[in-house]
Amino acid sequence: MVTIKQIAEIAGVSRGTVDRVLNNRGHVNSETANRVRRIADSLNYVPNKAAKSLAALKRETKLGYIILSQGSNPFFSQLESGIRKKAQELAEYGVSLSIEYGDYSSPEYQDELIDKLVNDGIDGLAICGFNFQSTAEKLRNITLAGIPVVTVNTDIPSSGRLAYVGSNYKKSGRTAGRIMDIATRGCAKVGIILGSHSVLCHSERVDGFISYLNDHAPSIVISDIRENYDDDYMSYSIATEMLTCSEPVDAIYLASAGTYGVCKAIETVGKKENNTPVFLCYDRFPQIEPMLKSGVITATICQQPLYQGSKPLDILFSKIAMDICPEQENYYTDIEILVSENM
Repeated sequence: MVTIKQIAEIAGVSRGTVDRVLNNRGHVNSETANRVRRIADSLNYVPNKAAKSLAALKRETKLGYIILSQGSNPFFSQLESGIRKKAQELAEYGVSLSIEYGDYSSPEYQDELIDKLVNDGIDGLAICGFNFQSTAEKLRNITLAGIPVVTVNTDIPSSGRLAYVGSNYKKSGRTAGRIMDIATRGCAKVGIILGSHSVLCHSERVDGFISYLNDHAPSIVISDIRENYDDDYMSYSIATEMLTCSEPVDAIYLASAGTYGVCKAIETVGKKENNTPVFLCYDRFPQIEPMLKSGVITATICQQPLYQGSKPLDILFSKIAMDICPEQENYYTDIEILVSENM
């Protein structure tokens, strides 16, 4: 979508000048006006109906965004990049954005963050959070008050939300189960690590993974399931225990963040014990690419963090500006399997 900002940069004028030319308001030098119109025509600029609707409201539109962590999880760093890029685009139309960060050590804190953003006067909310009954009830109440909600990355189905943007967790988990079946030739002891049972995307990935093994690979046995709260140090500790216990695992399935910690455990303890397990995980970021190339990571499943960050803001913007509801309830990301050969 071509924006007024882009036209202004090419024409070498302010956004206000472009706005006056394209909307026929205020005096602009004829030569400048003609240049702006030529550039707009060459770029196939189409006036944004949503922007006009917001202008008609004559007030700033405020959006809120709650994500599970700040900085410690590479996935959320990538997701936040998508959020901030979209926020820059929407700022041109008078939209402001407040981002708040949840805390794994205090899941109830997300309810406080919802209250804070509502008290700040937000018009719409995107949230990646814990699937708690108290949170679902709070979100239902604000949707009834006219504040649309979009869930991101992990769903809260009973929240009355407008839409969900993220992975199809169970299908993603079953995909991981299929990869595990192939990689272990259908026989292994598997340790499972997830962030939290209270985060729906983690628990349902595990459910999907186990359901595939039950259906198709009964000789693959789940020996342990542990929570790491998306922490690399906990991942290292848990993976080390799984690899050095009296009956060590042959494979590890990580259904959340903490990839680097598991990799270090495999590199140090696993090799020392002559036990390099099959290791399946999620997402792609620079620190794990060498681990994919070296074979420490067997495969990783990517889930389009930039899209997950930006799409909820698009949905909220359309709803608030033009009362356009999303065309579908679930906006699922692609399930992309990444191995060393297709990096």
